[in-house]
Amino acid sequence: MLLVLALSGCGINNIPTLDEKVKSAWAQVENQYQRRADLVPNLVETVKGYAKQERETLTAVVEARAKATSIQVDADTLNDPQQLQRFQKAQQQLTGALSRLMAVSERYPDLKSNQNFLALQSQLEGTENRIAVARRDFINAVEAYNTEIRTFPGKIWHSLLYSDMPIRENFEATTENADQAPQVTF
Repeated sequence: MLLVLALSGCGINNIPTLDEKVKSAWAQVENQYQRRADLVPNLVETVKGYAKQERETLTAVVEARAKATSIQVDADTLNDPQQLQRFQKAQQQLTGALSRLMAVSERYPDLKSNQNFLALQSQLEGTENRIAVARRDFINAVEAYNTEIRTFPGKIWHSLLYSDMPIRENFEATTENADQAPQVTF
């Protein structure tokens, strides 16, 4: 009983505990990579969608305005039912386009493409920061594990009980230009 108590306090369980921390830290790195892989395309499409919605609405307003102002109304127009009808139709199109624009601005007063681009930039920056933190945590976990199996008394326990557990390789960037954040283009 005394031997079990002495062994439990001497670090015999440190190596498997630290090995699990290394595995957990790496899983978190992969989790953040997956978050980026999931997030970036969705954010890009969201920004494109909002920019498209605004662009279509604004284009409709500009086109309707151009059409409405291209039809000149004078005293003779009032006597020409077809010309008057074209003018009223053009004005209705402009009214409809403006109504859509007003509805968008009333429902989403902050819905501006530049705000969406800023949000995308912020999300990408946050994701890159999360990846950096996860990598740092992994590097720290590998350092603690490798230090434990190379120093006393962990070196003894490693050679006696855990010889199948190798020294862990630390994180190294393997992608060309990995020191640069990915570029997002629209």
